Amino acid sequence: MALQIVPMFLASINGITKRNMFYLLTSSICQQVAPDKAERMKRSPRKLIDSIYLATRGSVSMEARLEAAKKAEELESQLDPAFPSFVKPMLHSHVVRGFWLGLPRHFCDTYLPKHDSIITLVDEKDEEFDTNYLAYKNGLSGGWAGFALDHGLLDGDAAVFQLIKPTTFKVHIIRATVDDGNA
Repeated sequence: MALQIVPMFLASINGITKRNMFYLLTSSICQQVAPDKAERMKRSPRKLIDSIYLATRGSVSMEARLEAAKKAEELESQLDPAFPSFVKPMLHSHVVRGFWLGLPRHFCDTYLPKHDSIITLVDEKDEEFDTNYLAYKNGLSGGWAGFALDHGLLDGDAAVFQLIKPTTFKVHIIRATVDDGNA
């Protein structure tokens, strides 16, 4: 790739400012370096689910959210107290785009590893899903999106996380009721 450098005194003679010269140089370099759209790396395909980016079941009222959280707390109270647990109401950032699940700091400091590790989530069918636990952020990242999408978790649902092994949670899902607008 041959780069043509025009001396600044010639550029000033032709009325080209330093800013325009920089733009001309960088845009020509970028055109030579940037690959065509066909050559660009494509994102790996995800499992097609109609709720990946949009909740398709209607809006969830605050009452429905509170009801789901209340049912989750009732379920948590019935679990074996020998296994620590907590309730996590699902928000938009947990289940739609960001797919970041922050965990309660006190719970993480008390029961989870002090370093990044793999945390396994076990659903009610005993299927296992590995997730990345980031200790310094107290939350689940990679792998959480797969769990949330596979289980159709939506904004307003609630989940009970029960620690059954040092790095394994049993997850119980409570669905929020939907206001479909036909009331």
